[in-house]
Amino acid sequence: MRRLRQLAERTPPGRDRYVDLLRALAIAMVVLGHWGVTVIGHEHGRPSGHSALPDLPWAWPLTWVAQVMPVFFLVGGYANAASLAARRARGGTATGWLVDRSARLVRPTTALLLVLAAGAAVATLRGADPTQVRTVVWFATIPLWFLAAYLVVVASTPPMYALHRRFSLAVPVALAGLVALGDLGRLLGPAALADGNYLFAWLAVHQLGFAWYDARSPELPRRRRLPLDRRTGATLLLVGLGALVLLTTVGPYPVAMLHVAGERLDNAAPPSVALLAAATTQLGLILLLGGPAGRRLRRSGPWQAVIAVNAVVLTAFLWHLTAAILLVGLLDALGVLPTPPVGSATWWAWRIPWLAALAVVLAALVAVFGSIEARTRRPSGPPGPHGRAATALAVTGYAALVAGLLLNSLAPKTAPEPLGLPAPALVAYLAGAGLLRLLRSGWGSRG
Repeated sequence: MRRLRQLAERTPPGRDRYVDLLRALAIAMVVLGHWGVTVIGHEHGRPSGHSALPDLPWAWPLTWVAQVMPVFFLVGGYANAASLAARRARGGTATGWLVDRSARLVRPTTALLLVLAAGAAVATLRGADPTQVRTVVWFATIPLWFLAAYLVVVASTPPMYALHRRFSLAVPVALAGLVALGDLGRLLGPAALADGNYLFAWLAVHQLGFAWYDARSPELPRRRRLPLDRRTGATLLLVGLGALVLLTTVGPYPVAMLHVAGERLDNAAPPSVALLAAATTQLGLILLLGGPAGRRLRRSGPWQAVIAVNAVVLTAFLWHLTAAILLVGLLDALGVLPTPPVGSATWWAWRIPWLAALAVVLAALVAVFGSIEARTRRPSGPPGPHGRAATALAVTGYAALVAGLLLNSLAPKTAPEPLGLPAPALVAYLAGAGLLRLLRSGWGSRG
């Protein structure tokens, strides 16, 4: 508590605490959402899980708020712009910023992958079916699809922020147009045209985070800034909500902003125009609530709670499905795993003890692995890798990380993998992580 109090007291006056609150809430909602909608059953004599959303159509409109990945990319855009601007103000370079920015993301993720690979290897050596091993690890690494996308937008921050400074809100508008073009490809062909939406949609939301950060910048003309007043918030909320209703009723988009098996389109994979409308709605709501939330966060207690959560927020996100696997495995081994039909009174009653038990398991995992994230320190000065060679190496490191995560996500969940992860995926990821670690240590600084 003393440490939290000291951190709270040292918070710079200009820090937007609301951004930190939104990051913590977004990840908390992802964790609780995944846990809450999970249906546990048995398949071929083994525990299995799937989403309850197909059986709960009345809950689909709730995903307009529950799909919080846009909030995370919005907050990420704000935080990345603020961090990059501060680095440059100290005389640092974009390459140095990019290398240092990787630490908070890569270290906790590396720990997860190495632990899962080691556990899978032990299970395989003890005679476990490699196909089953892969299925378990695949489920545990579902959160990594998001990290792959986020690493791409982080790596693109320096050039995209430069675009923002020159063209302002025209950039996310153009990116939204590319998302619409991709949706046309899904509807009329070729479907592959929509693959770019994985990049364009999240970049569009990330750019709005830049606009949020620069909203009070005197360097930008007022007409090019994003207004942060309540009137703008109400306008964005109504426009986004109206567009959502039209797109999901008159238009071809499903109501759910999360994956629902059997629907013609998926609003989240790849992201659609409907998801961007949901992001607009959420941005409006964020602006409306910003004033009251900001005033409350000036109090020591609420702010200390936000600091505590954000210190391990990525760790909680990365390990929350592993917590579910461990709990299900334990209950199944004891012969007390409840598998009530989805939507039944028993299933609903089971939600509370289920969430409570998962929270205990996740708390234990965070206690073990959270220090890896919490001890990551921000750079205090400008020194860091620079030059074209260092930039090329940094980009290569990020590319290897993304390639490794994508190879794992795209590999079939039933492929026989003794390590649970495809070997090329693990090698690519570790190579990228190792390269960035070398750059952070000063190697290549004279490039």
